[in-house]
Amino acid sequence: MEADEQLYPIAILIDELKSDDVTLRLNSIHRISTIALALGAERTREELIPFLHESLDDEDEVLLALAEELDDRFVEYLGGARYAHLLLGPLENLATVEETVVREKACESINKVARVLDTQQVQDAYIPLLKRLSGGEWFTSRTSAASLFASVYTKVPAAQQADVRAMFAMLCHDDTPMVRRAAARDMSGFAKQLPKPLVLSDMLPLYRRLAADDQDSVRLLTVQDLVTLAELLNREETAQQLLPQVRSAFQDKSWRVRYMAADHFVQLASAVSEDLVREELAPAFVTLLRDSEAEVRTAAAGQIPGVARLMGQESILTQLMPVIRELSEDPSQHVRAALAAQISALAPLLGKDVTIEHLLPIFLQLLKDEFPDVRLNIISRLEQVNEVVGIDLLSQSLLPAIMELAEDKQWRVRQAIIENIPLLAHQLGVQFFDEQLSNLCMSWLGDTVFSIREAATVNLKKLTEVFGVEWARQTIIPKVLQMGTHPNYLYRMTTIFAVTTMAPSLDTNTIVSSVLATILPMAEDPIPNIRFNVAKNFEVLAGVLANNPEGVQVVREKLVPTLRTLSEDRDPDVRFYAHRALEAASRV
Repeated sequence: MEADEQLYPIAILIDELKSDDVTLRLNSIHRISTIALALGAERTREELIPFLHESLDDEDEVLLALAEELDDRFVEYLGGARYAHLLLGPLENLATVEETVVREKACESINKVARVLDTQQVQDAYIPLLKRLSGGEWFTSRTSAASLFASVYTKVPAAQQADVRAMFAMLCHDDTPMVRRAAARDMSGFAKQLPKPLVLSDMLPLYRRLAADDQDSVRLLTVQDLVTLAELLNREETAQQLLPQVRSAFQDKSWRVRYMAADHFVQLASAVSEDLVREELAPAFVTLLRDSEAEVRTAAAGQIPGVARLMGQESILTQLMPVIRELSEDPSQHVRAALAAQISALAPLLGKDVTIEHLLPIFLQLLKDEFPDVRLNIISRLEQVNEVVGIDLLSQSLLPAIMELAEDKQWRVRQAIIENIPLLAHQLGVQFFDEQLSNLCMSWLGDTVFSIREAATVNLKKLTEVFGVEWARQTIIPKVLQMGTHPNYLYRMTTIFAVTTMAPSLDTNTIVSSVLATILPMAEDPIPNIRFNVAKNFEVLAGVLANNPEGVQVVREKLVPTLRTLSEDRDPDVRFYAHRALEAASRV
């Protein structure tokens, strides 16, 4: 009987894994650790692992789940790290299947298991696995092999390290483009494990071969390798060994490679001397900014601040500014949007006078762009410009355009303006705000888009934090409360939202003297949505008023009776929120 009980878990697993129902098989795989625990370490090693090793003919989602389960977390169920190598068998099988996602997950698990292997296990089990996969008949196994070198190289005995490097070299020379792609993808990780002499003697020739591959899908992946190799070498070595490849990447006939080079330009430029940047790379960068493909120009535009920091002010003015002006009128909206997101960062590099002369006209132009994202990106990054030119000049130059955008037909642009108002308010001061922006902020509360009304209420809270409660009580609160009697229920709703949002920033006196006089009557509003939002508002107010004895008295004398009335409302939602608010108020 006892023997039967011992066999029970594995028998169940076998039955479930043979089931026609894929869900049942999947659930069984997800419970493998539990089954292993029930079996014990010895039977897991002797029965479960061999079974899993042999039963790999299944749906991809089942195999994926298995690849995920058999990582370093499973080692404890085998009896510890001394048995970790046993997981390599089933994982090796999974690393050769047709489905890419399964292979990648299997390789990820192999690399995790590799972390707990000792030198002997690497020599006896892992290196043979590498040999089998690297020399596999099907390209799928060779593709998987490429990702398995970096995690164990430092554990490989010195006598075998040359063999391991030779295996990787073989993948770089493979006839199948997918394998060479995998080698290019994983070269960076492997190169980082090698001492510099071996990087120069072994990795550089392999990199050069892949960088000159006839497949652009291989060449584009070598751009990251170029960045990694440049980081591993000093500036002089980079200039000597890699400059031709840097030039080639920027001039590649494939736009996809040029795109990758443009996207990594700052990293590449940072690896060489400032003289080389100015003399060689800056002109190459300008060429990328003028590339025939919009995707390349977009990627290059994203690198403008980083490249500018390496160039110096004079070079920015002579080399970059002319092409930046061109980009501000680029036919591609995506290029203009990328430029708008980055151009503000040039202001600190150029200084006040140059920014005013050269950048502000471009800002104004981009603020009027027909594409919303362009306008949005400029608005969202005004702070850097303000720090350089000062708020007076910024408000004179840009405020008219900002005021125009405040009524933009694209609601996301209006929202961006709202979100930047507290920043502007802080810098402009209370007088300027009251004169120029106050009415604008109030108008947003009546916007047709809910997200705008919501953002406007958050904006009022932030403004209260900037200018103080007394300012809010005199300037904002009366205008907000005035909307509480508006015939349109959306305005009345906005009043409640605004008060609820602002409540944590208000003092007891303001709530008692101003707010409650408007909110309490709204508990009898004919619209149920208004009434249950009053209940939600009282829940927040109760928390704010609980901070002092006067506030506690107000909660008990005014809020609680109103909430009791609402708790008997004919509408179920009103009753629900009233009961919830009553519970909160009763704790005060």
